Amino acid sequence: MKNGSILAVTPANLFEAFLSRDSSRGRSMKEVRLENVTKSYDGINLAIPGISLVCPRGEMLALLGPSGCGKSTTLKMIAGIEAISDGAIFFDDMDVSDMDTASRNVAMVFEDYALYPHLSVFDNIAFPLSVRGMPRTDIGERVERVLKLLGLRDISSEKVQQLSGGAQQRVSIGRALVREPDLIMFDEPLSHLDSDQKVQLRTEIKRLQQTSKLTSVLVTHDQNEAISMADRIAVMDKGVLQQVDTPSAIYNCPANIFVASFIGEPPMNLLDAFCSNVSAEPRTHFGTHCDVATGEQVWPQLARRAEGAAIVVGIRPEHVTVNPLQATLVLSGQVHAHEPGGDSDVLTVDTPIGRIVVEAPAPILLVEGDTVQLGLEPEYFHYFCKETGGNLLLETL
Repeated sequence: MKNGSILAVTPANLFEAFLSRDSSRGRSMKEVRLENVTKSYDGINLAIPGISLVCPRGEMLALLGPSGCGKSTTLKMIAGIEAISDGAIFFDDMDVSDMDTASRNVAMVFEDYALYPHLSVFDNIAFPLSVRGMPRTDIGERVERVLKLLGLRDISSEKVQQLSGGAQQRVSIGRALVREPDLIMFDEPLSHLDSDQKVQLRTEIKRLQQTSKLTSVLVTHDQNEAISMADRIAVMDKGVLQQVDTPSAIYNCPANIFVASFIGEPPMNLLDAFCSNVSAEPRTHFGTHCDVATGEQVWPQLARRAEGAAIVVGIRPEHVTVNPLQATLVLSGQVHAHEPGGDSDVLTVDTPIGRIVVEAPAPILLVEGDTVQLGLEPEYFHYFCKETGGNLLLETL
């Protein structure tokens, strides 16, 4: 096996060829817009019941969700690989809903590389140009630019079957770029790579996309990939779009319980609660065991939507403190599990209001069965409707 790790690339000239190509042609990248797009395979049941979203020009949009949520189907409809059942897909202001893949000028990068093992790196990248009948001189010039762009010149004559997974995926990216597409689609591009290769290649893909401003759509089930690579994330579940926003906005203000529990490692703690306002003192109650003052800033919204009703309070593990000197709400609990890590450890603690997961700086000198005090601050609480799952502090549930 050759090239066991991702090949080194000189950052100073990594994008020179791509940028000069794009500016010389004066091309503008495409905005992708889906308007109430549906997909049914049997004409009755909807795999995608109606999705509307926008990938702004020059950005990377990640379609994120568990297996079977509809993200790959959505990608294939954008690419023209699968027909939509209803709605419309636009590239800028052009309706491409009925166009085939070739007419849409999109390029795909698949998880299994989809390369020809008996061909060299050069010939694999050149293949889509060769089948178009492009003159050999023009093919050579384009392929050389891509080889330089991706740092593949030194192995251009190697058979791809001799390369590492990371190098093969870079060849696959090169074959997509050489077509000079308006849109590039990544379908789980890092799933077959080891952890080190994933980190290196996702960094390079992100740098390439940011500098070239090539509109891109990424499909992944890995939240770390989505958060580190995408400008915006579209979280999906069971064919339904749950939230579209920047990675930080989705993490800090999840639209509903599904997004809150899906984004974050470890996941957000979710605790049953209800709100009251007796004697003009708003409080959040966790069963009959304890309660805490509800912040003045959030109470006006909660009062309209949740007073007296069952709610769910979320708090992220990193916002729970261990044996605090002081805290607004202190819970006594018993350590259920202790998972040592690198910079941080993870504790699972059984408390009177439920099991709470804590992520705190290592080392935490506690073992299973130990008694521990946990500190919670209401400023870090997220409030969800128990019935609908919606975030009670957002305008639209």
